[in-house]
Amino acid sequence: MNGVQSSYSICGSGPAIIFIHGIGARKTSWNNVTQHLKDRFTCISYDLRGHGESPKGDFPYSLEALVNDLEALRKEINISKVHLVGHSLGGMIGPAYALSFPDNVLSISILSSAAFRAQDDKNKVNSVVQSMKDKGIEQVLSTLTDRWFTDEFIKNRSIDVEKRLKQVLDTDSEVFLEVFRIYAETEMSPWLNQIHHPSLVLTGERDGGCNPRLNKLIAASLSDSKLVILEKYKHSLLIEAPMLVGEHLRSFLTSREF
Repeated sequence: MNGVQSSYSICGSGPAIIFIHGIGARKTSWNNVTQHLKDRFTCISYDLRGHGESPKGDFPYSLEALVNDLEALRKEINISKVHLVGHSLGGMIGPAYALSFPDNVLSISILSSAAFRAQDDKNKVNSVVQSMKDKGIEQVLSTLTDRWFTDEFIKNRSIDVEKRLKQVLDTDSEVFLEVFRIYAETEMSPWLNQIHHPSLVLTGERDGGCNPRLNKLIAASLSDSKLVILEKYKHSLLIEAPMLVGEHLRSFLTSREF
């Protein structure tokens, strides 16, 4: 399957990093993170299919299709080897890409993602998807706010919270439900141990769906990994803690020769 031609942006110079956003987000989600990296790295962010300025492509979506979109982007920008940094669903696309195209990858950073989900974990995420189908995305979206942001951030940075919610509502509902379904259905545990690239595994201490328990299992399954748990934070680290994310990425990516 050929990938769609994704909308992307590039800043900085040096070794290439491709940033992969999550459900209902945009390539601009990485802007405050790349500020801490662009002096040392070429930072490439792109809109997933059906998000932002990228075409929808064909339905139904699959993890394989999202991986092929990433490969199409790598070919278009003509960079042979890349560091991959993915958040949430992006943290599933990155490892899946590395599994399919290992020779193109220098390292993987998995941020706020999930694997090794128990049945209770699966039931919770599936119930969110079903509620959105039954009631509509807008009716359920408010319940996700507490899962994504700390109470302090919701109180003090309400404009940023509203911007994130609007981003979701501006995403085509069919697209949103398709990528949410992929996030819910993807289980990386059967194949993560086949990935041998240096890996950073990072999540928030209070991220309910992508919690430290699951991320410790992710890190343990990878042959060369570093685990970071950010105290107090929840899921939307790119919005609430971009400086911390950027600092940890910078430390990881500059700690060895690639």
